[in-house]
Amino acid sequence: MEIYVDKYIKDYNNATKGINEAIRYLSNNGGGKLIFSKNKEYISGMINLLSDVELYFEKNSMLKASNNLSDFNYLDNSIPKELDIPTYKDCSYNGKPTKFFIYAYKVNNIKISGEGIIDGNEEIFYGKQNDHHIDGKFYPRVPLVYFEGCTNFSLININIRRSGFWTIHLIGCDGGMIDGISISNNRKFACTDGIDPDHSRNIVIKNCYIESADDCVVFKSTEDNMLYGDTKNIIVSDCVFKSTSAAIKFGSETCGDIHDIRINNIKVLDTNRGISFQLRDKGNIYNIDISNINMETHRFHPLEWWGKGEPIFISAVRRKESINTGYIKNVIIKDINIISENGIFIYGENNISNINLENINIELKSITDFERGNHDLRPYYKDDYLIERKTEALYLNGANNISLKNLNIKINDNFKDSIGELFYMNNISNLSIE
Repeated sequence: MEIYVDKYIKDYNNATKGINEAIRYLSNNGGGKLIFSKNKEYISGMINLLSDVELYFEKNSMLKASNNLSDFNYLDNSIPKELDIPTYKDCSYNGKPTKFFIYAYKVNNIKISGEGIIDGNEEIFYGKQNDHHIDGKFYPRVPLVYFEGCTNFSLININIRRSGFWTIHLIGCDGGMIDGISISNNRKFACTDGIDPDHSRNIVIKNCYIESADDCVVFKSTEDNMLYGDTKNIIVSDCVFKSTSAAIKFGSETCGDIHDIRINNIKVLDTNRGISFQLRDKGNIYNIDISNINMETHRFHPLEWWGKGEPIFISAVRRKESINTGYIKNVIIKDINIISENGIFIYGENNISNINLENINIELKSITDFERGNHDLRPYYKDDYLIERKTEALYLNGANNISLKNLNIKINDNFKDSIGELFYMNNISNLSIE
């Protein structure tokens, strides 16, 4: 069945009720496609997507988030408390978001597709600002797409922009395809991740363009969603990423295991960190295969954005002093071409092992005027999270069974004054260099 949503809408500036009524009708009558008409704009609050329904956007149609925060209420009608501490210092929170834009809970066979636009109306969530960074007004804010406990979902070809928080958050989902979508977020606006698989499995992400503040694709295992099991069996391929944090990240929420992830054929452009592992909790990260990545990484800000331009950053340290972290092991990173203002960084507490770096070409080059060197361990229980050093091409600490094969280093003339030691190694056992 195919129906146009327009027949249910009385006011395009307040389309929430009509859209949800049309979704309920389709779901209750065998499912089908709900069409948003070309060249029309629909302003809406929370949309509750139900089983067997596809939201299809014709060319130049736009679904835009409402200006009124109360239009996103679902689990809680309270007014969010504004931030006292900026999110780059503390982005932890208890529980889950309570306000949503496109929401689906334990439903099957859902789809969002078409040639239109979904706009998150980012300005309504702004907090404090400076030249390089916009913090949110409150945290957690309103995720743009939030699927929990769903099976057989897909997002195809849709254009998503200006999200006010994590753009696509997948919690406990099983079986999904994200193909050909574009996510274009404000790269100053903190915590506007692209795609966050969280305790989810059996997902393919391919042919996507993602530009975001914070991470483009980030694998999580959050504490409040442990009932859904591991984050596993995910493929990411043939994408272009731009980020002021990390293009590809594991963590920092790592309360459960993340494993069997394959990432291939990615372009990372104009980004802070390229590949980042931030194990901070009791879970483990293992069986990760990353290959065929071309990247350029550099600094974006002296303080607010985590990271110092590292192309490959693998870390396993405690978020809280009372919590012992798990381990990172069995990671293959190969066939990587890098232009960067910083070197490869591996830092653990003897809980990183079996790391294989193969066919890595790195050119150290000045790209910005920010200071060189240093590494940032946030989130970290110690106040001295910054490792202050001149740049090394490779920094290794507290790891075992590290294999380096065909590591090629070039130092650009404009970077030679920034180099300290070419390699720094401490507390490393079983290092193989070929």
